[in-house]
Amino acid sequence: MRRLIISVAVAILLLPAVADAEQPGKVPRIGLLSSEAFYPPLREAFVKGLSDLGRVEGQSIFIEWRYAEGKVERLPALAAELVSLKVDVLVASAAPASLAAKRVTSTIPIVSVYTADPVGLGLVESLARPGGNVTGISALARDYTGKMLELLGEARPRLRRVAVLGDAENPTYEVYLKELQPAAQRLRLTLQPVEVRGPGELDKAFLMMTKGEKPDGVFVMHQPFTFVHRKRIVELAAKTRMPAVYGSREYAQDGGLIGYGASIPDIYRRAATYVDKILKGARPADLPVEQPTRFELVVNLKTAKALGLTIPQSVLIRADEVIR
Repeated sequence: MRRLIISVAVAILLLPAVADAEQPGKVPRIGLLSSEAFYPPLREAFVKGLSDLGRVEGQSIFIEWRYAEGKVERLPALAAELVSLKVDVLVASAAPASLAAKRVTSTIPIVSVYTADPVGLGLVESLARPGGNVTGISALARDYTGKMLELLGEARPRLRRVAVLGDAENPTYEVYLKELQPAAQRLRLTLQPVEVRGPGELDKAFLMMTKGEKPDGVFVMHQPFTFVHRKRIVELAAKTRMPAVYGSREYAQDGGLIGYGASIPDIYRRAATYVDKILKGARPADLPVEQPTRFELVVNLKTAKALGLTIPQSVLIRADEVIR
C-alpha cells in the first residue's frame, strides 16, 4: 500500500503543469507588452474583446500597459517589470515583444499576438501543439505574401523588380524575405531588399530606390515599425511615384495604393479570448496558435490616378473597400 501511495505521488509530480484557474474574488491582472504605443483602435478592440467576455478593465480585470516607444532594447526590462508584478497572463504584441517576454519567463502564460512565423522564431514547437508557455495568433498565413505580390502585379503591369522595405531590427525581416521567395520565382520577379533601422532612415531608403535600376513597385513588410510610420512611408512612395502594396487596410486608408491583410482589430479582439481561456485554467501548451483565415482588400483609386495606374475591374470587384 505504501508503495502504491508513493507511485501515485510521483506520477502526480511528473504531470505537466496546468495553469491555475482564477480564484473567486481575485481580480486577475494581465500585462500587455509592445514595442510601439498601441494604435487606439487596436487597444479598443482588445479591451472590447475582454468586456464582451465579462472582463471589464479596471473592474473585473486589471491591465498593465508597457510600451517601448520604438526602442526595442527596452523590451527585456519592461517584460521583466511585468513579470515582477506577477501578472496572470502576459500579452505580447508582435515578434520583438513576444521574444522578450519568452526570454524572461517560462512559467507565466504568454499570448503572442500578430507574430510572423512563431514556430520559426522559436516561440512555439508547432502551431497545433505549442508545447510551452506561449500561444496566440500568427500574422502570416499560407500564400499571404504571394497574394500581395500578385495584387501589386495586377495594379502595375510589367512588374519585374520589387523593392522589399522593412525594419531590419525586427526578426520577421528575414521571415518575410524567405516567405516571398517562392512567389517571386513563380511570378518571375526580382526582389530588392531595402533595410531600415529607424524612422530617420526612411527618406534615405526611398532615395536609394530611385538610384540605379528603379524598382517597379514596393512591398512594405507589415511590422510595428512600418505600421506606426505608415503615413510617412505612404508619402515617400507617392513622392517617388512608386506603387506599393501594404499588409493591412489602414495603409490604404492613409493613402497607400493597396492594403491587403487580416483585420488587425479583429485579431486583437480574438487575443482576448485566449486570455479568458487561460484565466479559466487552459494551458498555453494545449491552445493551438491561430492563423488568419479572412483577409481584407482595400484599393485607393485616388492614389492609383495620381500614379497614372488603372486598377483592373477584376481587382476592384474583389475589394472590401474602394477609396475614390
